[in-house]
Amino acid sequence: MIRKIALAYSGGLDTSIIVPWLRERYDAEIVCVAADIGQGDELDGVRAKAIASGADECFIEDMREEFVTGYIWPTLRAGAIYGRKYLLGTSMARPLIAKRQVDVARAVGADALAHGCTGKGNDQVRFELTYAAFAPELPVIAPWREWDIRSREDALAYAAAHDVPVSATTTKIYSRDRNLWHVSHEGGILENPNAIPPTDLFLMTADPVSAPSMPEDVTIGFASGTPVSVNGQQLSPVALVEKLNAIGGTHGIGRIDLVEDRLIGMKSRGIYETPGGTLLQLAHSELEQLVLDRSTLSAKDLIAPRYADLVYEGRWWTTEREAYDAFVDATQQRVSGTITLRLFKGAVTIAGRESAEALYDERFVTFGEDDVYEQSDAAGFIRLYGLSQRVRALKDLERHAELHAPADHETPAPLEMAVA
Repeated sequence: MIRKIALAYSGGLDTSIIVPWLRERYDAEIVCVAADIGQGDELDGVRAKAIASGADECFIEDMREEFVTGYIWPTLRAGAIYGRKYLLGTSMARPLIAKRQVDVARAVGADALAHGCTGKGNDQVRFELTYAAFAPELPVIAPWREWDIRSREDALAYAAAHDVPVSATTTKIYSRDRNLWHVSHEGGILENPNAIPPTDLFLMTADPVSAPSMPEDVTIGFASGTPVSVNGQQLSPVALVEKLNAIGGTHGIGRIDLVEDRLIGMKSRGIYETPGGTLLQLAHSELEQLVLDRSTLSAKDLIAPRYADLVYEGRWWTTEREAYDAFVDATQQRVSGTITLRLFKGAVTIAGRESAEALYDERFVTFGEDDVYEQSDAAGFIRLYGLSQRVRALKDLERHAELHAPADHETPAPLEMAVA
C-alpha cells in the first residue's frame, strides 16, 4: 500500500494539478520536491502554493552549483549539441532533479515516486531511467498516462475547479521550462511549424532588431576546458553563466527555432533561448580548434553527437557516459586560454584567440621568410601522401595499354618506370 508519495514539483500547471489529483486517488501523504536550478522568481511562493494545493510538505533544493559543474560543464566540454542546434538545457537538468527527488524520497520514507511528465514527451524517460538507476523498487505514478485530462485546456479547467492558481492561460498556453542555462517554449501557436513566434514569447533575449546598434566584445577564459572568467574577471560557475546570459541576452544572442525528433518517435517544434550557453559553446569550440591536433578533434567530433543523444535520451547514469567523460577529460587538459567574441544584433563572430597551448605558430605559417620550415620538403611529402592514388592511376594506364595494344607489340611498363 502506498502511504507517502514524493512528487517532482515545479509549481507549473502540470505539477500543480497533480497534487489534488493524487489526494483524490491515494490515501497517502504528498511530499513535493522542487529543484532550484536557476528559475529565478518562478520559485517565489512555490512551497506555500504546494501546501495550499494539498501537499503535506515541500522541499526546495538549491542545486544551481551542482547543475553547472556536474551537468552543464561536462556536456559543454563534450561539445554535445542535439539536432544540430539544441544545447540540451532541459535534457541535462532532468537526471539531476530526479536523483535529488529520490534522495528526498529516501530521507522521508516515501514508498512511491511521481512526476508530471506527459506520455508524449521525453522527460518521462529521463525521470524514470534515473528512478530505475537509484530506486528500482519504488513504484512510479505518472498521472498524465492515467487520468482523463488530455490537453492543457483540460488542465486549466481542472485547476480552476480545484482552486489551484496557475500562471498559464488559454491565450498564453505555452509549456515552458526555465533554468540557469536556457528557457524552452512549446505549445500554443508554436505547434504550427510555419507560425512565427510572437514577439512577447521571449524571456531571456532581446529582439535582435531592437538590440544595441553598437557591437560588444566579450572575452571568455577557460582552464582545462572549463569556463573560469569573463572579461578577465574570475567568476563562480553560477555567476559566470548568469553574466553571459545577461550580456548575450542584451544582444539577442541564442534564439533557436527547432523541429526536433523526440525519443518516442514524433517530431515537435520548440523555441529555445540559450544566450550564455551559445557564447560558451562557440568559444569552447574555437579554443579547441586552436589547441587540439586534427586527429583528436576528429575523434572528439565522433563522440559529441553520441554524447548529445545520450543526454537527450536520459541515459545519463550509465557506464557509457562515464567512458565518454573519461575520453573528454583527456582531450581537455590543454584547452586553456581565452576567446574574444563580438556580439551584434543576434550574431556572434570571433574577435580574438589566445592560448599558451596553441598549436598555431606564426613561424610555421608565415608567407614571409622563415628559418623553421623547408618548403622543398613538401615535394617528398606530397609524393608519399599521394602514392596510393598514383599507383591506382598507373595500374589503370597499364590495363588500358594492354587492352588497346597490337597482339605482337610489347607494352611498356609505366608502373615500373614511374616508381623507379
